Amino acid sequence: MFAMHPATSADAPAIAAMIHSRSTWLEERDMPTWRDSADNLAAQAENSHGAMWVLEDHTHSRIIGCTTVQEETPPWGWEPEELAEPAYYLFTTVTDPAYREQKPGTLIALWAVDHAARHGKKWVRRGCMFPGLVRYYETQGFTLLHEVQRTHHRVYLMARRAERLPELETLFKDPSQVTVFSSHLPPPRP
Repeated sequence: MFAMHPATSADAPAIAAMIHSRSTWLEERDMPTWRDSADNLAAQAENSHGAMWVLEDHTHSRIIGCTTVQEETPPWGWEPEELAEPAYYLFTTVTDPAYREQKPGTLIALWAVDHAARHGKKWVRRGCMFPGLVRYYETQGFTLLHEVQRTHHRVYLMARRAERLPELETLFKDPSQVTVFSSHLPPPRP
């Protein structure tokens, strides 16, 4: 059984270990890694505002994912009308590669969509720097809205409408159903 909860300072070592596991997985595939920033990312758990959330496998008492939820969308790359709409912005979403088959990243994204709707937000937004992540986030129902050049990186800005997902409780109890559920998500809008 999985659950999301706000990260605490006590979670920081487990978050760092999970990020190092993901970094090893990325390095084995010659992909950019989180290794140099793992400890700084894990330290976000100590944010007294509770912006970082963790996905925990209660059965094994193990943190298997994290994401940081920000109340404000970074102003660059978005239209003023978009910035005026209430939204959560996700960043530094990292998952344990040992749990890939349970799709923890998709579960975190679905949780964020439901969490945003419960808190009166209209959107969940996120950005990434790799076309492969764009394709992955599209499988979660996100739509690519903008591409922005930021210093040395191209950033892809994506969004998905917030909505209540009554199936979420079942997915947290039985993560094997995430694959089936996500295969029925509507394609991103153009």
